[in-house]
Amino acid sequence: MAASWLTFTTPNAHSSVAGPDYYRDQFPYTLPPLVQFEREPVALNPQHDIWITDTTFRDGQQSRAPYSVAQIVHLYSLLQRLGGKRGMVRQSEFFLYTKKDREAVERCQELGYRFPEVTGWIRATMADYQLVRAAGLKETGILTSISDYHIFKKLGSSREAVIAGYLDVVDAALADGVIPRCHIEDSTRADFHHVVLPFVQALMERGRQAGIQVKVRYPDTMGVGVSDPYAALPRGIPRLTHLLRTEGGVPSEALEFHGQNDLNAIIPNAVSAWLYGASSNNGTLLGIGERSGNTPIEALAFWLIGLTGGTQGIDTTVISEIADYYREIGETVDQRLPFVGSNFNVTRAGIHADGMIKDEEIYNPFDTTRLLNRPPGVAITDKSGAAGLLMWMQTHRPAEAAGLDKRDPRLVRALDMVMRLYDDGRVIAIADEEVHEILDEAFAGVGVGKELPDAVREPQLAVELFSQWECPGDTVIRLKHLPVSQGNSDFSTHGTNRAFEFEEFRPSICRDSGNLGTTRRSIAKTEGDVLQPHTGAAAWKVRVSHIPETKRD
Repeated sequence: MAASWLTFTTPNAHSSVAGPDYYRDQFPYTLPPLVQFEREPVALNPQHDIWITDTTFRDGQQSRAPYSVAQIVHLYSLLQRLGGKRGMVRQSEFFLYTKKDREAVERCQELGYRFPEVTGWIRATMADYQLVRAAGLKETGILTSISDYHIFKKLGSSREAVIAGYLDVVDAALADGVIPRCHIEDSTRADFHHVVLPFVQALMERGRQAGIQVKVRYPDTMGVGVSDPYAALPRGIPRLTHLLRTEGGVPSEALEFHGQNDLNAIIPNAVSAWLYGASSNNGTLLGIGERSGNTPIEALAFWLIGLTGGTQGIDTTVISEIADYYREIGETVDQRLPFVGSNFNVTRAGIHADGMIKDEEIYNPFDTTRLLNRPPGVAITDKSGAAGLLMWMQTHRPAEAAGLDKRDPRLVRALDMVMRLYDDGRVIAIADEEVHEILDEAFAGVGVGKELPDAVREPQLAVELFSQWECPGDTVIRLKHLPVSQGNSDFSTHGTNRAFEFEEFRPSICRDSGNLGTTRRSIAKTEGDVLQPHTGAAAWKVRVSHIPETKRD
């Protein structure tokens, strides 16, 4: 039985031929968009050939400072390398309005790349179309906004009049032998049967008469699309894709999805477009675009490989170069952004680092070193633990890390130094330079299996060493301790504000009058407990500043 909150469409709820219809049952505006479903799903129908198209220099440029011509040319070259010789990044679209726009088009064309093909973007006016003629482009995108929100509220017109104006520009392009790519803007809030479908059918008929395949891009302009095959129109991406093909007559190779991320569903929506019949998916580098952004091309590249089972000539290592270049030109790259963010494959959790030391596949979804030139990393914080420090050393100090165990006393000492920083109020991760300094200090003069020459001032380290070492009788360890009366066997836990003193402790004392194994077992105490290796000898004891590393993940 379906959940009581699941809402299905009401038959004939949207029957206005003239409009406007704002689909208030799905877009009340006083609430987030509401999801409606149909009783039957749409069947999967992926095509043999799928690819990516680019709008970095059009939609992507609308949300940032304009690119320079040199920046556009360099990014265009990176797109060419990313897509490879098979053209998995098939096209890129450009503005044509300014002298700089047109220079960028010319400079990219001069490179002579087959892919990505340089195409234009214009509004549906004859004045704009003259720019396409002047540029000599073979294909252009044409803004043909299709929802009643645009037709009535923005353009202040009617469905019939707006569609007629769009078709005039399409006819002019076809007459010149230019491929029109009509962007039916806001298609996921539009009346499919009374506006979208007749317009798309008219486009297909005009293309047939001209002998030119008209293309259709269907943008989810407000990011309200739903990827579930049961989702109803106008929001259901599988259903919209299916109907554009079967009722609209748009061939898969002429059908292109364009996503926005307003509701954080951009990747599943884009993938569903491929799965239900569109060959082309439009996006931008790093997802840079209006409001919450467009579909990230780097994500589309990985999903295309994942869906088809092979790279199809895509060079994923270029993605890291693209991210680095954006940083170079002053773009802030979100550190948590998949594939390109500085934190993408960096762990801060000690338990994760512990797993990755054993086998990086445990916490790494794919070989980031091979596919992105980015080995898994670790950032050192108070959550890293000794395992995190060890993983950091394996990357930054591999010679010292070789054969090292996370319980090594020197690593334990380094961890204690890290924890003190956060106890003193630090809130940010420790920079690599600082980690080097901490390890330099922690490892200086302390060698496993060697005599300890200087004072060891950390109780945790001293206890750890004592529990693991078979110390010679003349080895001296200096312990931080709480003084008590000679012979007092009732040692209570003292407050942390008590002054500490230093004295020497010789393991031979314990070995003479007690069992070292018992002492080892006694270290498994909770933080704040007092450790007393030997109750019958010298009057001293050690307070545990942290739980020993043997009890940490």
